[in-house]
Amino acid sequence: MNSKKYQRLTLAIALGVGVSAAALPHGFAAAESTAEGAPVLSDMASSATHMNVDAPVANAPTLTTSPAASSSDERAAAWAAKRPAEDEISKYLAAQVGKTIVEINFTGASAATEPTARAALAMHVGDAVSEEGLVKDRDAIYATGYFYDLYPTFEQVPEGVVLTYHVLENPVLKEVKVEGNTVETTETLMGLITVKNGELLNARTLQENVQAIQEKYRADGYILAKITDLNIAQDGTLTIKISEGVLEGYKVKGNKKTKDHVILREMRQKTGEPFNANLARRSMQRVYNLGFFEDVNVKMNPGIEPNAVVMEIDVKEKRTGSFGIGAGYSSADGMVGMVSVSDTNFRGMGDTISLSYEISGDDTDARGYTFMYRRPWLDKKETAGTLRVYNRTYEYDDYDENGNHKESFMRKYSGGEFTLSRPMSEYSTNFITLRNRKDKYVKHTETGNAGNRSGNTAWLSSNFGTTRSITLEHVTDTRDNIYETTTGARASISAEFAGFGGDFNYQKVILGDAHYLKAGRSQVFVLRGQYGVSHGSISEYSQFRMGGQDTIRGYREDQFRGTRMALASLEYRFPIVSKVTGALFTDYGGAWSDGFMPEKMHGSIGVGLGLNTPIGPLRLDYGRGSQGGRVHFRVGGTF
Repeated sequence: MNSKKYQRLTLAIALGVGVSAAALPHGFAAAESTAEGAPVLSDMASSATHMNVDAPVANAPTLTTSPAASSSDERAAAWAAKRPAEDEISKYLAAQVGKTIVEINFTGASAATEPTARAALAMHVGDAVSEEGLVKDRDAIYATGYFYDLYPTFEQVPEGVVLTYHVLENPVLKEVKVEGNTVETTETLMGLITVKNGELLNARTLQENVQAIQEKYRADGYILAKITDLNIAQDGTLTIKISEGVLEGYKVKGNKKTKDHVILREMRQKTGEPFNANLARRSMQRVYNLGFFEDVNVKMNPGIEPNAVVMEIDVKEKRTGSFGIGAGYSSADGMVGMVSVSDTNFRGMGDTISLSYEISGDDTDARGYTFMYRRPWLDKKETAGTLRVYNRTYEYDDYDENGNHKESFMRKYSGGEFTLSRPMSEYSTNFITLRNRKDKYVKHTETGNAGNRSGNTAWLSSNFGTTRSITLEHVTDTRDNIYETTTGARASISAEFAGFGGDFNYQKVILGDAHYLKAGRSQVFVLRGQYGVSHGSISEYSQFRMGGQDTIRGYREDQFRGTRMALASLEYRFPIVSKVTGALFTDYGGAWSDGFMPEKMHGSIGVGLGLNTPIGPLRLDYGRGSQGGRVHFRVGGTF
């Protein structure tokens, strides 16, 4: 018989009954299990934000005993004194191999445990004794979970041998205590423990309970959590000690421009808290969604303290600043010039700044500037502020819903907007925007079917003037990656209230929802829906405008207008090569001014091509509607 195997077996399931481990013949008390190696988080490339932070559940620890304070438990002491060593059992067994078993007895088993132990046997009366059979039967008896230790003896009789199993039952459980838990309540953990007070402790059931506790921690993201000690005292009190695994600190690497605190403020858990894989995954999503990095790689390093880790964040920065300049000449506009500068990570602080300016021809030709500045962290509550100021004149081509040209004219808008936002939860944010904008018809440039409307005072007064409004918006965004979304959803509701001394007085509400469903390894289905309604005196510019890249592709920009709007889109996205994706889509919707639904909706189908570049995502779409096909191009992400 393999004595070492049984030494290990008894070590693994030993239940103390108030006797020191040294008192037992072959060391029943096991050393505390060592910590599992720290898990390594997988790299998070620019094309994906998922992270593999799962780690195997730690093996259940050995149940140990509390030594007796002054005297040993008589039952355990007596057992230790008479139990033979495994080597002696092996030698004794060798002399019995081949002999017929004429009787099988149990000594030390109660009426509650003997039937279970006997039912587990594979060797029966009439069988020949074999080492393999005895090993299996001892395993089976141990596996019932009711016994602290056991050994066999043989009695020679004329017909063969009488086999007797000497067993030492586990103690009766008096009480269960849980120690070391902070993130899981004691009530929750006790609900997973099925061993019962007042009954014989079953080691197999207890190990199942231990596994259930560790699985509970794992399911909630605490992958480092483990039970470090199971100890049963002389009085039957079982103590379960838990180490939840602590995040000892952070280390940032690879950032040259971006300040450390810009990255660390996106972390969802604090140093000293139990490490949570779900929070770590979300933290890395937030870092990548900043838009400053091509790659974000994360790994967990062992900390100084036992069962502690240091989260190492290794980033690869990409260019966040851009500068553009252009100039030309035409007989119609004269000299034409443009300059733009922007940085989405201004001074490495995470701020966004952009300024563009253009000029051409005389005072009434295209010219003007647009300035924007955003600061994402105004306070510790993650309040963000965005300021937009603009004063720009440009040529606007106006079309009717049939795609016919109505008129081209120079249009000027000036004013500004200020937006404040604050998260309400991890995925929900509230916004408030104050807007003061003035729109002006400057001059007629080209006649269409509407003629020259520069002298149409009724139309001018209805559509040009000052808009002062407040917009309230609530957004819930669970997307894994705002640039290349594969899973999650984005739902929003916004309400704009205009008036406050302006030329227009209206209310405008928009509901929107988009769901992203991953299909296979890297293919995504996107379902989008929007509905809007407005009421009051509202200009054509502030009405719902449908058609173009962001709404119904295959039609002209802003081709459909009205005080009501509905839109539905279905898009299938698939990878082509690295950083290049393809898309198949269909859009269906419209804008109208009377009734809950319009008499006529407009649909389109098309194909798209997306490219992830250092300056951001680019998207080229070809959509075909009832009036033919059109090409749309966009810098920046799509829905």
